[in-house]
Amino acid sequence: MKSKYLILGVTAIICVVLLGRYYTYKYRAQETVTVTGLGETEFTSDLIVWSGVLTAEAENVARGYAEIEAGKAKVQKFLAERGLPAEAVVFEFVNVEKQYTAIYNANGNWAGQRFTGYLLRQRFTVESNEVEKVEAISREISSLMAQGVGIEVMAPDYYYTKLDDVKMGLIETASADARTRAEKIARNAGAKLGRVASARMGVFQITGANTNEEFSAGGSFNTSSRQKKARITMRLEYRVK
Repeated sequence: MKSKYLILGVTAIICVVLLGRYYTYKYRAQETVTVTGLGETEFTSDLIVWSGVLTAEAENVARGYAEIEAGKAKVQKFLAERGLPAEAVVFEFVNVEKQYTAIYNANGNWAGQRFTGYLLRQRFTVESNEVEKVEAISREISSLMAQGVGIEVMAPDYYYTKLDDVKMGLIETASADARTRAEKIARNAGAKLGRVASARMGVFQITGANTNEEFSAGGSFNTSSRQKKARITMRLEYRVK
């Protein structure tokens, strides 16, 4: 009988010890500080991509192709005269669409459609590291319209070829910023900063420099501005002791 009570007593002591250790561990595990660091930088795009479309309307396909080819030759000459190498320009296939016009009867009801000819379109794209040169060309090429060239031009897109380097640098900056913040918090609390418990990278955002663009939950990627700003955050959790 005594041995039974002795076993129960020992078991109770063990449970108390284990329970005490559990709460001590749980309390210590909660002794952390979580901070968010920011990394930002501005940079200039080093790659420009600019597109245009040659257009022609004709009663038959052969005549339409001839107009497209004549317009293409003038575009190539225009670009070459401004120092742009031929390999920087890519002309895509010619797209051909039949054109129709609606027919209505005397009562104003739709009575069918009549074939009026063909619309031909050929897209061309310029990709170059000579950003300033292509910028100037994109502003001037509309002058070909005065020569009878059917052409539509788009605004250039701007990119940066060393974006991975920018991203890695921002991660380092944001992490250092987070540690500085955490050290200040720990110091004000009379504690010391320990090892990192967890780390999470925020969304990579690229916006135009000096703009009011909003950030996106999935990440922004501005291509319309030559001058850009990149931003990233790092959320770090540190142990304190």
